[in-house]
Formats: sequence, structure tokens, C-alpha cells
Amino acid sequence: MKVTGACFCGAISFRAVVDPARVIACHCKDCQIFSGAPLRAVVPTPISDVEVSGSAKHYVKVAASGNRRIQAFCGECGSHLWATEGDGEPKMMNLRLGCIAERDQLPPTIQVWSHSAVPWLGQLSSIPAHARGPSSPLQTES
Repeated sequence: MKVTGACFCGAISFRAVVDPARVIACHCKDCQIFSGAPLRAVVPTPISDVEVSGSAKHYVKVAASGNRRIQAFCGECGSHLWATEGDGEPKMMNLRLGCIAERDQLPPTIQVWSHSAVPWLGQLSSIPAHARGPSSPLQTES
């Protein structure tokens, strides 16, 4: 599947070919902290299938396992874009679903590190929802 993506400010964009059957939802604590969310969804794809415009900043994260991962983000707006292997010549990019325009067509097919998942995540469908944001962050309908 062909996808396009960009950071929030548009300074970095990409085009890629991804396999929708490989989308991963990661619940590890590192992904929670990096994303500022209860999980991070990614789709891995070979670097040869990605064309990038713009220049990302990089941060090397060392996991508890000792694995090194290069985290790419926009130096202007801070959007997380992808990660690659931290040792040797990178072969794969884990594209962050949040910056892919076609993200609604890429549901996760597997969840990893589920032991770290926040316990309330499965309850979201039972919580009142607004089609658009309320006028106040704490406003609810009576």
C-alpha cells in the first residue's frame, strides 16, 4: 500500500510502500513516554521503500535489552516520524502511524508489550465521546 506522511509543520515529509498486515501497536513504557500517549502504533517497512524530503533530527535510545534504536523527529515541531536500527547500516524504518495520512486504513494486526498496557485502554468505547472537542476540556453533556 502506498502511503504519504509528514510532520505537523510540514518540514519533513515522506512517501512509502507499506504492508498493512504488519502494523504494530506497542504498549512498552518507552513508547508510552516517547509518544506521550498510552501506546505507539508503527508500520515497519524496508528503507528502500521510503522516500524522505527534509532532514530529521535523531536521538539514540538504548532499551532495557541493550538494543539501540535511532528515533527520528522533526527539529521544528517535534513530531515523531520513524525509528531505525541503531547499530550497523539501517535496513528497516518503523514509520509512526500518527504522521501517516492514511492511518485510518492501517489498523494494528498485533500488540506487543501488552503487560505494560494501561488498564483503561479497553474501556474507551464506553466513555462519552464528542465528535469535536467540547468548548471546555472538562465539559460534559448533561
